[in-house]
Amino acid sequence: MRVARKSGEKIIVGMSGGVDSAVAALLLRDQGHDVEGLFMANWDDPDPDSHCTTAQDFQDARAVCAELGIVLHKVDFAAQYRQQVFSQFLSELRAGRTPNPDVHCNREIKFGVCLRYAQRLGATRFATGHYARLLAGPAGLELHKALDGAKDQSYFLHAVPLSQLSTALFPLGELTKPEVRARAAAAGLPVFNKPDSTGICFIGERPFAEFLAQWLPRTPGPIMTADGEVLGEHHGLCYYTLGQRAGLAIGGRAGHSEAPWYVARKEREGNRLIVVQGADHPLLLSSGCEVHDWHWLAAVPGTVADLGVKLRYRQPDQALADGSWNGSRGRLQFAVAQRAVTPGQFAVLYRGTQCLGGGVIDSTTPVTDSSERAAIMSAGRSHSLAVESHDDRQKV
Repeated sequence: MRVARKSGEKIIVGMSGGVDSAVAALLLRDQGHDVEGLFMANWDDPDPDSHCTTAQDFQDARAVCAELGIVLHKVDFAAQYRQQVFSQFLSELRAGRTPNPDVHCNREIKFGVCLRYAQRLGATRFATGHYARLLAGPAGLELHKALDGAKDQSYFLHAVPLSQLSTALFPLGELTKPEVRARAAAAGLPVFNKPDSTGICFIGERPFAEFLAQWLPRTPGPIMTADGEVLGEHHGLCYYTLGQRAGLAIGGRAGHSEAPWYVARKEREGNRLIVVQGADHPLLLSSGCEVHDWHWLAAVPGTVADLGVKLRYRQPDQALADGSWNGSRGRLQFAVAQRAVTPGQFAVLYRGTQCLGGGVIDSTTPVTDSSERAAIMSAGRSHSLAVESHDDRQKV
């Protein structure tokens, strides 16, 4: 155990029990700050067979803080999480959309109730293990991508107000994941080789449908082609997302090629799940989208010429042909048609490494031009229409 000198600034680090937050605390302690840890319990699951890892994560956080020689606080935000994040998650699913609870968790919990709790403990700054950077710009504070593009998590932070980000510290913004693990190992931190967790935090490693069935009843309906041919039965529209391939249980069909099937549309009226064959089928493509609840971290841009948009986490920035905003609503037109643009997910705008803000995808504009459809089908457009996972989540 090493006890470092302390500065006059008290920094509380949100400790998750993982290697990222552990190294964030290590770096700040070694810089001489007065560092304490705060573990948030955001989910309570009485099921003894639950996949929830909160208990083990807390023990890992305790072991890290003991090794660093810092105090660890623990707080239960399960009630706030259910009210402010999980209830909204279920509401979006009922509406046939595909929500991303991590964005709301950052805004409402981590940099909302947790930040205020840390301030009541006397903290002047609140640090996390997010891979992102906060830089001083000509007009004030700016949110930027992390140097490690493979781990960048600015997408998940775009909805946090600048007033809350102004108290934040992201010590890992200049590091790569291998560097973080190497620093943890060199410091003797017990989580240096702990695997990264995957999936949504309150679901854990269990199948999504298995978890969701506890909260939303199954509402079976037909799986159909766009021409009206019934191919099978779905469990409920909330269990599927646009562009999804796995879990359809369609298999080979007489009169159809052996190409895989993908979810192209969810029709709530009639409870129909529309599927198509081929990852680049025109019905999977959109030329633009409408966005609501837009939140800006910078001035509204006058042109989209130098901007890019992410329509899901880990997607490379996509060029825009046009964009307009009116209050909290926006309309985006893509320079190249995009695959599986999904209502409920977030469109996040960037200028280079700077995150300008984003909002919730409300609806999409289908590709209707026959020549564009033909060009897409013949070229494949693999560079812009690559299949990304909808299960990538922040882990800090």
